[in-house]
Amino acid sequence: MLILLKCREALNGKKPIFPAREVSRVQVTHSMPPEKKELFKSLNDWAAENILVLLKDVEKIWQPTDFLPHSESEGFYDEIKELRERCSEIPDEYFVVLVGDMITEEALPTYQTMINTLDAVQDETGASLTPWAVWTRAWTAEENRHGDLLNKYLYLSGRVDMKQIERTVQYLIGSGMDPRTENNPYLGFIYTSFQERATFISHGNTARLAKHHGDINLAKICGTIAADEKRHETAYIKIVEKLFELDPNGTVLCLADMMRKKITMPAHLMHDGRDENLFEHYSAVAQQLGVYTSKDYADILEYLVVRWGVEKLAGLSGDGARAQDYLCGLAPRIRQLDERARARAKKVATSVSFSWIFDRQVTI
Repeated sequence: MLILLKCREALNGKKPIFPAREVSRVQVTHSMPPEKKELFKSLNDWAAENILVLLKDVEKIWQPTDFLPHSESEGFYDEIKELRERCSEIPDEYFVVLVGDMITEEALPTYQTMINTLDAVQDETGASLTPWAVWTRAWTAEENRHGDLLNKYLYLSGRVDMKQIERTVQYLIGSGMDPRTENNPYLGFIYTSFQERATFISHGNTARLAKHHGDINLAKICGTIAADEKRHETAYIKIVEKLFELDPNGTVLCLADMMRKKITMPAHLMHDGRDENLFEHYSAVAQQLGVYTSKDYADILEYLVVRWGVEKLAGLSGDGARAQDYLCGLAPRIRQLDERARARAKKVATSVSFSWIFDRQVTI
């Protein structure tokens, strides 16, 4: 393959395009034992009755235009002016986080691709009628409104560099993501349970801050998206709850495995063509504003451990019992380590420029 690429370059002088950000670690694939596939096939009726019912009717659910100036209206330009006036006093730090959240939502093709790598639940034809495939497509369709709405709002606000944002989205989708779910639906649904709760918290906090800064419409936008994320969280939590019911030992081992590897944020390969540490800088601003923090990470874990009744599991194998002990004590350990790290950290402010806001600097 490398020889072929070199030959092509020599012939036409063009270089092949590779992802801007690459995963350096070994990527494990298809770790779920084949016999476990039958468990998911046996859950088809259950998924239809318990998961598909959490979807909303397309004709009744909200759409992005419900929250934006109406282009067909005679007052369109006045509505845009009002939108810009409402957001004019919102600080740059907030827009950095809102843009990062929007970019994360806009990388939706990657997330649908990731779910469709999961053995036994993937959409094998692109239009499969299995409940798992129907859910994934409909979940994607609902999620698609989130990035669409935030993108349009940011464009109309005039506060951000849309071209740099668009480049970042393209870079991110091109780079993909590595959640370390190994084509294993146990790991995949644990990951999505955690992530949907994380996005629910993040959007809820951006709603709170928008209200604080006086933009009630933006607060409603973020709050509405948060409500969607909460409903989607409910679906994924229900799936893992069912796995704990049917296979407690296998599920607790997978939960411990995911937490030992740590839950990777979906936009961890974010890049804008300039900042090599863009995701870390965006995350630092989110932490500083209280939009999504290390405390939230520990709280989500603790919530899931309680919600899935991990402490009450009985009849586990030796490895399963050790995984149970590890999980039940993990959230307090994470908080303790975070407190120590903060105590050791230098209290020196650093300024970082973000291309998303025309290279203006933000203090972190």
